[in-house]
Amino acid sequence: MGKSILITGGSSGLGAALALEYAAPGVHLTLSGRNSQRLDTVATACRERGATVATSLINVTNRPAMQQWIDAVHATHPLDLVIANAGVTVETAFTEITNDRDKKTQAIFDINVTGVLNTVHPAITAMRPRRQGQIAIMSSLAGFRGLPSAPAYCASKAAVRSYGEGLRGALRGDGVGVSVICPGYVKSRITDANDFPMPLFMEADRAARIIRRGLDQNRGRIAFPFRFYALVWLLNALPPGLLDTALSKLPRKE
Repeated sequence: MGKSILITGGSSGLGAALALEYAAPGVHLTLSGRNSQRLDTVATACRERGATVATSLINVTNRPAMQQWIDAVHATHPLDLVIANAGVTVETAFTEITNDRDKKTQAIFDINVTGVLNTVHPAITAMRPRRQGQIAIMSSLAGFRGLPSAPAYCASKAAVRSYGEGLRGALRGDGVGVSVICPGYVKSRITDANDFPMPLFMEADRAARIIRRGLDQNRGRIAFPFRFYALVWLLNALPPGLLDTALSKLPRKE
């Protein structure tokens, strides 16, 4: 039997790498993105690996459109795995917003949080009656501690991490698995905008393999690289005052 996988933010970065990782004969991929040229390039590469692919230019903040899209996909290719991957920082999507911090913050939350909810909720509705399926939510190691260099981004990733971890338990009896993905620095349009050192930087294809292994094992939290994950835990064990002083020296992203 084939497998039906839906990925938001599938035109670049981790979304594209995950699409290529799963692309194979018997797999149907449904990919969304905001750039048609990049999305078509990924789709072509996936088809060359034997998958069938459908693409859609859709804004994850548009709740009715997301509901309609996911319902239509599920009606023809019942969903086995939905990866809520779409996410941004200001640099990758909102360069026209130059001085208004409120608008920048709202833009990040609209996509990184509301966009995830608009993906996850229709997926739950589709999977529950079949009592099978898996949902993956893209968070970040940045979601374990608010950083003065990127408070809105960190907060948005903390929100979806906490939501996903709670949702996993809530859906356990419904046969729907939920995994939260917490990567460190991975090659993407987001990290391309960074002009500072990124420890344990990882290529997207390697990250995609790690994520797939975790999803195959139905792990609740897929956090990597391990050394970076351990460092995050260690930092959070420090007194807040000391940590604030150290983190205030980080380069600003927003």
